[in-house]
Amino acid sequence: MLKNVLALFLLLAAAAGIVGELNGWLIPTVSWPFTLSREIGALHISGHYVPDLEVDGSFHWFGWLSMVLLVVAGLYLMLRPRFSLRMAPELAKRVQRFRKMKRGYWSLLLLILVLILAGLDQCIVGKRALAVKYEGQWYFPAFTRAIISGDTFGMVGDEAQAEADYRELAASVGLPGAPDVVVMPPIPYDPVTDAVPFPTSPLEIRRDGRYYEVGSEVPFNGIASRLYDDGMPHLRTRCRAGLPDGYVQGWSRDRKEVYGAHYVEGRMREHHYTGVGSVEEFESLTSPKDACVVYYHPAPPLTGGHLLGTDSRGADIAAVLFGGLQVYITAALFYLPLIYGIGITLGMLMGYFGGVLDITLQRIIEILSQLPFLFVVMILADILPLELRGMFLILSLLALFGWMHMTYIVRTATMKEKTRDYVAAARVMGAGTRRILFRHILPNIMGVVITLLPFSIAAVVFSLTSLDYLGFGLPETYASWGRLLNDGLSKLSSPWVVSSAFCALAVTLLLVTFIGEGIREACDPRRRTYYE
Repeated sequence: MLKNVLALFLLLAAAAGIVGELNGWLIPTVSWPFTLSREIGALHISGHYVPDLEVDGSFHWFGWLSMVLLVVAGLYLMLRPRFSLRMAPELAKRVQRFRKMKRGYWSLLLLILVLILAGLDQCIVGKRALAVKYEGQWYFPAFTRAIISGDTFGMVGDEAQAEADYRELAASVGLPGAPDVVVMPPIPYDPVTDAVPFPTSPLEIRRDGRYYEVGSEVPFNGIASRLYDDGMPHLRTRCRAGLPDGYVQGWSRDRKEVYGAHYVEGRMREHHYTGVGSVEEFESLTSPKDACVVYYHPAPPLTGGHLLGTDSRGADIAAVLFGGLQVYITAALFYLPLIYGIGITLGMLMGYFGGVLDITLQRIIEILSQLPFLFVVMILADILPLELRGMFLILSLLALFGWMHMTYIVRTATMKEKTRDYVAAARVMGAGTRRILFRHILPNIMGVVITLLPFSIAAVVFSLTSLDYLGFGLPETYASWGRLLNDGLSKLSSPWVVSSAFCALAVTLLLVTFIGEGIREACDPRRRTYYE
């Protein structure tokens, strides 16, 4: 029953991915292979773009290959009657032992929950609306690759030709000519290239003529600003005990400083004005009742709708953390099969055959292990043009140096297993080398391989974060915890930036490490071995 459900799920996922790609839809998780194929040049074959038809002639072979593999796996499970998803008795015992280790077990459940949230993608984070109802018609911008221009929703001017600003549309719901419904994601900001205006908090003038923050009984102390319609500063006043006290600056609409004044306890001592028209006309461009506190970037948490605040570039920190998590998941899905495929294969060959092959591969590993990884990255970053410094290059470099440690561990385990009686029996029965290695020895050393898996995930996350922190990692088109960490350390006066990046990295590495410890304990035969 479970086998058929899994097979049906795989076939439906493949069908949804194929239909979505043919119709230009973006379906969370299912469309991920095609999205990744578009982002990484090595995963697609470039073609000609036809502007009139809005047709991209590139062949996204990785996406289509992923769909084919899903179909093949689903059909295999459905048509293979003897195939069973039941665990082997020894594997079932290891799973039971792992469940008893609460720290690792609950860490695994929490990590699975985080991965599910990351798989929801644009349903959680993104500047595109999930749904818009305008003039009786529904639109779903977040779930299509097509860009919907602003004039579709009644925008005019420059906004009409560019992609619609859905945050602005959401703020205008209920006004004449505006959409009836705009549903935004919980975090309505993109992880990259989405710098937001300075968040503001309104002030109010009460009967005593002093400024107060909304809901506060203490007179305001700080900088009160009056802004133009486009968000640019008009007047900026230093306040003490709710009254102007200090220097006042004023700017014209073309961003030139034209006004200055000095106040003491709410009374003006002197002023000067060099703009067009009279001072009264200039001051009347905005109203004192519209004064507000402007939080310049980095903005603190819980200001302007930013849960964790913003960084120095005006990006929402929660969105950057979410996007960075997705980048690390993508990197792990590519990096781990690559290094495990190389490490397991070479390690088993070295341990099984020994001799000249073993000595030769050991010398090659020793040579590669002496190469300074960081210097290699720095040299390539300096030589290669910017368009070639993508995820594929970084993961290739990490994989070039990441398989060697695993090879030695698998080599040692294979040398021990090849002396067992079951290997000798398999040779006597005429089994070939490939069958002995992959059908007999490999299943018996999988405990060692699985134990290394969580620590390999932690290694790739830490390596990418470190390279991004040093400036030699992924391009700025990818969200990065390392760049966020660098930004926070360069602005320690805004501690929420560095603390957000540090906590995200520390929690992720701790969860993976706890899972690794639990797997190691569950798979360790020495804890359940008795000597007579």
